Amino acid sequence: MTYTPHDYQQYASDFIEQHPVAAVLLQMGLGKTVITLTALSNLLFDSFLVRKVLIIAPLRVARDTWPDEIGKWDHLDDLISSVAVGSTAERLTALERKADLYIINRENVQWLIEESALPFDFDMVVIDELSSFKNHRSKRFRALMKRRPGIRRIVGLTGTPASNGLIDLWAQFKLLDKGVRLGRFIGAYRNAYFRPDKRNGQIVFSYKPAPGAEERIYQAIEDITISMKAQDHIRMPELITNEYRVTLSDEERSAYEKLRKELVLDAAGGQVTAANAASLSGKLLQLANGAVYTDDGVVIGTHDRKLDALEDLIEAANGQSVLVAYWFKHDLVRITGRLEKLGIAFSALDSSESIRKWNAGELPVGLVHPASAGHGLNLQSGGNCLIWFGLTWSLELYQQTVARLWRQGQQSETVVVQHIITEKTIDERIMKVLSGKAQTQDALIEAVKAELTGGSK
Repeated sequence: MTYTPHDYQQYASDFIEQHPVAAVLLQMGLGKTVITLTALSNLLFDSFLVRKVLIIAPLRVARDTWPDEIGKWDHLDDLISSVAVGSTAERLTALERKADLYIINRENVQWLIEESALPFDFDMVVIDELSSFKNHRSKRFRALMKRRPGIRRIVGLTGTPASNGLIDLWAQFKLLDKGVRLGRFIGAYRNAYFRPDKRNGQIVFSYKPAPGAEERIYQAIEDITISMKAQDHIRMPELITNEYRVTLSDEERSAYEKLRKELVLDAAGGQVTAANAASLSGKLLQLANGAVYTDDGVVIGTHDRKLDALEDLIEAANGQSVLVAYWFKHDLVRITGRLEKLGIAFSALDSSESIRKWNAGELPVGLVHPASAGHGLNLQSGGNCLIWFGLTWSLELYQQTVARLWRQGQQSETVVVQHIITEKTIDERIMKVLSGKAQTQDALIEAVKAELTGGSK
């Protein structure tokens, strides 16, 4: 296929070529993979500034998306890639193969650097979903930082750099510029830009930006950062979001309120205990969805409200393919049980073959978990309707999952996102929190948005 880049795509590729250190904050659907591959091709074969490239990505994105994009475009025919996923033997074979690009999943970064015994001789590294390196204590972050001094060029790609607030930016930019712009140490970054928020005496649980901090952070990183919103540069489908509300019975609500207030619920199948606030949040989410794990790991069904709602929404789709996002394993079991009872064909989108079937329109229902399908997968060819059976606190996973359908290449004029919400439960709180976090995320994107001359194609 012939690649005719939009103006913004050409601008972004040029930016990567011109900046040895680049943070490319491209909102979902803008084609960051082909943008980056175009720049890599030019750096390898035109300017000869790069010899060997390592691409780090989420597992399914490494396995499917990057190789598919390389094979899709005519101008990338000369690129030779090797995908290093799978067993240890398979990874070693792939890394020892002669290639221009080596693609590895992020879970194996530490293995590559500290255990594989292979030389880390990559002169350029591309981190797809830079936000997955936001934890400076993680093994992958520490391992890559050991090799950072020897990496001449580095690119960080993400659409959600600050999904949980601006505190997340420090580790990501430390990996890119070795601490030049936001400081070498997290403590100094916090002291410079933040103030304690929630605390218990001397113990600080969270931080909030100091007055004027956001603007100062944006100014500090703007020279190596390019940011774009999809709706600024391409004609995106209309995004329609709805809430399909279900109501608990008095008995079901009583059980929910008992757990919420007393942190203990005695049920026929065993006892459910919430040890702390985080555990309570998870248990309440499960109850809102209709089933909960006991302290012994047994699943107790509490209601079928959401399953009934899901059945109604699938019926209302009138034969159109529907993507369903779930969170807990027992959600998946209960959903598949209901679909089997209804005689509706479905598949979890957890393999290359199932993704192919979805995009070919062969699956009436596709089941996805945000943590595994939230990044990089191109699912827009299979349908335009997403149903959230169970919600997630993570803005990043939420936005990325929505972007599997609401992106460039979606043939429908609209993308419909339905949220099944159990009234007067934690579901309502999560919807509000996601909306609140989105404001901070949008502020960052807006602040460093690339100013292009002329209109996009």
